[in-house]
Amino acid sequence: MISASAHIPVMTGKVTEALNIQHGGRYIDCTVGAGGHAAAILEQSSPGGQLLGIDADPEAAEAARQKLAGYGNSVLIVNDSFFNLEAICLKNDFTPVHGILFDLGLSSMQLEEGGRGFSFQHEAPLDMRFSPDQKLTAADIINKYSEAELARIIREYGEESFSQRIARNIISRRPINTTLELAKVVEQAVGGRKGKIHPATRTFQALRIAVNHELEHLESALRQAVSLLGFEGRLAVISYHSLEDRIVKQFFRREAADCICPPQAMKCTCNHSARLKLISKKVITPSEEEIKRNPRSRSAKMRVVERIVTQQEWRETAERLCFLGEADATAWRKPALLKKMRAVSIAN
Repeated sequence: MISASAHIPVMTGKVTEALNIQHGGRYIDCTVGAGGHAAAILEQSSPGGQLLGIDADPEAAEAARQKLAGYGNSVLIVNDSFFNLEAICLKNDFTPVHGILFDLGLSSMQLEEGGRGFSFQHEAPLDMRFSPDQKLTAADIINKYSEAELARIIREYGEESFSQRIARNIISRRPINTTLELAKVVEQAVGGRKGKIHPATRTFQALRIAVNHELEHLESALRQAVSLLGFEGRLAVISYHSLEDRIVKQFFRREAADCICPPQAMKCTCNHSARLKLISKKVITPSEEEIKRNPRSRSAKMRVVERIVTQQEWRETAERLCFLGEADATAWRKPALLKKMRAVSIAN
């Protein structure tokens, strides 16, 4: 069982500020981990706040249950992937919500628990699965994939310039079954180059991303998250490497634009309508003081958006309220309707 005591949540104060926590609000922590952010959200949303915590790692989910047990029925922890976010919320009647958080990447407790193969600091089997229910392991990729496919994974997911050389050395040294074996093979392939990070860091990152389909799942989960937010609900995402951050930034910018036609288009034909407003136009990072306390926070980047009302939603809700005798037929044009629309959105 992994311990929650070793995990320090990143930018906790900035997270609760970004989510604009309200008393009695309903929130989702899509990567609940040891429950650090979740506890802060529950504390600030009290009285009446509710939180749904999701984690693909069963040990992390259990650690969160234990940490948050004192909040009773205000919290529900689900051991599942955020790839299934919408289905989880519908099953548990947890929609719409006031705020959603994604804290991506590995937690301290996963890195320090040596049996999972996430870190080259410990001798362990090459596993790297977030959930034991997944079939593909890092060992499968290392020992079964072709040199070309290995090089592609290491290059694309690890942003490793020596990907071809590393893949070639892996092929020549198969079978490779443990983390320390792989770290040594990678180090030999690149000549043991010196720098701020260990030579195997990018290769391990690439394998973890490939095993858990992290980038594909992230893009899908972001789309689902927007559909679950009530009007003026907030979505905050903390990422730890450029691949994740690029996906988040591009998705937020696209969904905050009224037109996504290519620049050369003479006329808008996309029929796209902005659903989000950028709250943090610049990326939010930890303070120097926090980085000193928690060095693993140094690469964290947070982006925040708020759910806004599209023109189509204005019309549909105004028509509904008009039918109920609560608004006139042109009410969708009036900003004062937003308060009533928000109440309709968050109800139930």
